[in-house]
Amino acid sequence: MMFTTKAEYGVRLLIELGRQGSEPDGAVVSLKAIADAELLPLAYLERIVAKLKKAGLVESTRGAHGGYRLARDATEIRMDEVIVAPEGQPTPMTCFADVPDGASESRVVCHHNHTDGHTCATKLLWTRVLGGVQSSLHATTLDELVAFSRRAETTQTTDAAPTAA
Repeated sequence: MMFTTKAEYGVRLLIELGRQGSEPDGAVVSLKAIADAELLPLAYLERIVAKLKKAGLVESTRGAHGGYRLARDATEIRMDEVIVAPEGQPTPMTCFADVPDGASESRVVCHHNHTDGHTCATKLLWTRVLGGVQSSLHATTLDELVAFSRRAETTQTTDAAPTAA
């Protein structure tokens, strides 16, 4: 399953907000600072952050000292909502479509189903793959990714430090 750069950059943007200590009612971070820190294109981030804002994941402050901050605590932000905000519902195959079923649930429809009564032979597999991915994304919080990022940075800094002889 491939995710687009919209999903990747959206996750990286939120991790950077979390890393810079941005919590609700906290200090704001400029999008340019995030783009510079993550080596991401600013114009593309502007489009992604608009979708994250619409999804209620970030909030913005205007003005000379404006920027972005998390709209909720990092422990409350789950990766499934972060991925869906800029990209839409991910699917394991291009033939799959997530179709709203009228209620809060949706169902997966495979476009390989035939009108003569035959169904797609691989639908069960791809439905399980999709369920596993969705479950993993839902189980992962932004707080976990921020903590992992900080640990990785500490490990790299420690590894790069010269040792005394």
